[in-house]
Amino acid sequence: MKKYVLSRKAERRGRRRQWRQTFAAVLRAAMIEPHQIEITHQIISVEKLPAEFQGLRVVQLSDVHHSPFLDEERINEAVRMANDLRPDLVALTGDYISHSRDYIAPCARALGRLRAAHGVFAVLGNHDHWTDGAMMRGALVDQGIRVLCNESTRIQRGHSHIRLAGVDDMMVKRDDLRQALEETNWGETRILLSHNPAIIREAARAGVDLVLSGHTHGGQINWRLLTGRKDRKIARWLRRPSRRLMRGHAQLGSTQLYVNRGLGTVIVPLRYGCPPEITVLEIIKP
Repeated sequence: MKKYVLSRKAERRGRRRQWRQTFAAVLRAAMIEPHQIEITHQIISVEKLPAEFQGLRVVQLSDVHHSPFLDEERINEAVRMANDLRPDLVALTGDYISHSRDYIAPCARALGRLRAAHGVFAVLGNHDHWTDGAMMRGALVDQGIRVLCNESTRIQRGHSHIRLAGVDDMMVKRDDLRQALEETNWGETRILLSHNPAIIREAARAGVDLVLSGHTHGGQINWRLLTGRKDRKIARWLRRPSRRLMRGHAQLGSTQLYVNRGLGTVIVPLRYGCPPEITVLEIIKP
């Protein structure tokens, strides 16, 4: 009996030791991963795309969250990586700063080094407005970045064009999709920048071809990897429609969506199974 009790105690100690080792390994990985930017390539087929725009390369960056946890040099590194991809157009989808106005000027300065044949375009996110949306917008404009606040612009190539629209942030109730699409029509290829991917339902009703968003950080911590696929409750939770809009490519009707995982972090400066991302979207006519 005594030997049995001792063996049970040893077994429990072994499990606790294994748990501590696993936790330490996960924590180390979660602290390293925010510094490992991944370049994701995604092909988007758009039936209405003019022939002149075949193969249009859109590079998307999102959720920089310049803060004590992500310095200007790391933003400069991301900018260098984006420029090396030789984009035709750069889309910035919000949340450039966190915590303080002090980060606005350095972040805008770094993003101002982005280069693209058809220009660099941006929308604002909730953290930008919570800090100082007007100041953030002005700083981006001063760097030559076009900020689309419930408006659209024509991107011209040869004798053809597409429309690029942008809505202000939904969380702070500044979005107006109707106004953003006011000068567009259903016959045009329309790409929408929206910080929050929840715009997808409204965008689908309006016949938008492609929505580019951020906001979610891809979840930042991939709970599926932590809990294992055998956990049925977690698996059901991850299959909910709202969770499927958390990262990567999705589609609602004929409207496609890409949710970028972002460069920065919020709440805790950790990522696990969800590295920071720069997206290259190649737009093609099928």
